[in-house]
Amino acid sequence: MNRNYHAYCAMLLAFVLILVMCSQIFNGGDVFADTEKSVYLTFDDGPSDRVTPKILDVLKEENVKATFFIVGTAAESRRYLLEREIAEGHTVAVHSYSHKYGHIYASPENLIDDIDKCNKIIKEVTGSYTNVYRFPGGSYGLSDKLVSAVKAHGMKCVDWNASVCDAEYYSAPPEILYKSAIDTSKGRDTVVLLAHDSTTKTTTAKALKNIIRYFKEQKYAFKTF
Repeated sequence: MNRNYHAYCAMLLAFVLILVMCSQIFNGGDVFADTEKSVYLTFDDGPSDRVTPKILDVLKEENVKATFFIVGTAAESRRYLLEREIAEGHTVAVHSYSHKYGHIYASPENLIDDIDKCNKIIKEVTGSYTNVYRFPGGSYGLSDKLVSAVKAHGMKCVDWNASVCDAEYYSAPPEILYKSAIDTSKGRDTVVLLAHDSTTKTTTAKALKNIIRYFKEQKYAFKTF
């Protein structure tokens, strides 16, 4: 009788454990897989005296990090902003030195030279080069020759899969940019969100806090490249 009782208890315990494991699986538990969602906030075309500090203020207030793809000609006289970005834990990466499509995409040699000129500024400010790069306009539609040259140069190329659409609108209301961020990122577990911190993108800074809070509410982890 006692032996049967213990056998029954063991069977019951095993059944309960199976139910618990199944519950974790079907409810998004981490028994068999990491289900974390991630968002990468990225800002192109800066730094600017007018917008970049406001974006950095919001990021600091919300305690999240971002990746800044800088333009060398803008950074030359604003190195203090690169220093602040690094000091506050953000990634500073190469976007372009000149951002002049006709010149940089004329040949692989021009493209690599442009990257190196921008990266030189980053090295002078931060003490090290970066291997993170974003093509002006993105890599979509570029020749394999250009893309291959950049990768052979040791650069990690980063595009995007969602956008606040601040390049498509001029001074769009923050509500429009917020909606664009939500609509273009919907259904993605990994979001690389495109935004800009150049001098005309004042409403991007105004929309940023609500965008960050949306991703926090959706349980995304904020990451940088």
